[in-house]
Amino acid sequence: MSIDQGQSFGPGATIGILGGGQLGRMAALAAARLGYRTHIFCPEANSPASQVVAATTVAAYDDQAALRAFAEAVDLVSFEFENIPDSTAEFLAALRPTRPAPRVLHIAQERLREKDFLTSIEVPTTRYMEVARAEGLERAVREIGRPSVLKSARFGYDGKGQVRIDADTDLSEAWTRMGADLGILEGFVDFTHEISVIVARGVDGTSTVYETVENKHRNHILDVTIAPARLPQPVTMKAEAISRHIAEALDLVGLLAVEMFVTGNGEVLVNELAPRPHNSGHWTIDGCVTSQFEQFIRAICGLPLGSTERHSDAVMKNLIGEEADGWREILAEPGAKLHLYGKAEARPGRKMGHVTRLSPKS
Repeated sequence: MSIDQGQSFGPGATIGILGGGQLGRMAALAAARLGYRTHIFCPEANSPASQVVAATTVAAYDDQAALRAFAEAVDLVSFEFENIPDSTAEFLAALRPTRPAPRVLHIAQERLREKDFLTSIEVPTTRYMEVARAEGLERAVREIGRPSVLKSARFGYDGKGQVRIDADTDLSEAWTRMGADLGILEGFVDFTHEISVIVARGVDGTSTVYETVENKHRNHILDVTIAPARLPQPVTMKAEAISRHIAEALDLVGLLAVEMFVTGNGEVLVNELAPRPHNSGHWTIDGCVTSQFEQFIRAICGLPLGSTERHSDAVMKNLIGEEADGWREILAEPGAKLHLYGKAEARPGRKMGHVTRLSPKS
């Protein structure tokens, strides 16, 4: 049972964040500027977020003694990624206000639940079917067709646990490569654009959206975000309206990123939800009046939401692996805004930082 009564928390309060990655780091920096302390809970020592916060608890997400001590040390709880047990959020919600609510985490961390929820509120998605075992994949492929995409139902990100099913794909091998005991088969979308919208919703139900952005992926990892998206206004308005609708239906308190496909005829299909700050919103740090991270802190603390106005056009480039080694050249580039995450080791596919390049607002 949640104890959240919708109260607000002013500067001087301590925000507890589950997860120690770069999203937690940038949220903590935004919180500090508004006068808050942040306490990180994560299993890893020397995480990117722990380098910039007042306190860190290093413990497993199912360590109830550590969770209870963490709750006693903070005023409210949130999270910076979905891949934590929803039982952890439920445990903490009985002790401290937890925003977004555990129900939101429960829906967003499992693709089948997510798609079922979207369907229940009449949000368009690609066709999909549950695949509960290897033997069921053949029937699902007959129903959905080829090409299609087999995904693990839980704990997938940056393309992990995803296998494309083409005309010559061996289904038994595809199931093994997917690597989970529960999957979802989705129809392949012949999209023209991948886009996302970030919506914030406060304790009082007010909401704001950031402009629709266009995303380019490389090896299933976000490579570049272009703000604003190069799309007709009716399409971007539709995407923003869908995102507001989802946030309302979730009764969200916090931030929600809605990733979508745009088809050739202008149809907008929702792909995934992320109920926290998102990689495709990093450009807002340098390109908007209020960054997504400040907005996240405002929303969960019950403060007035800030202006999402874009004062510049922006192109955000992720620095993956050794790309971050070019930091000196980036710093010498006029107009480039460099953000490094404090990770000690550059590995292939690892997000080490990002750079945002601004230009006059179009």
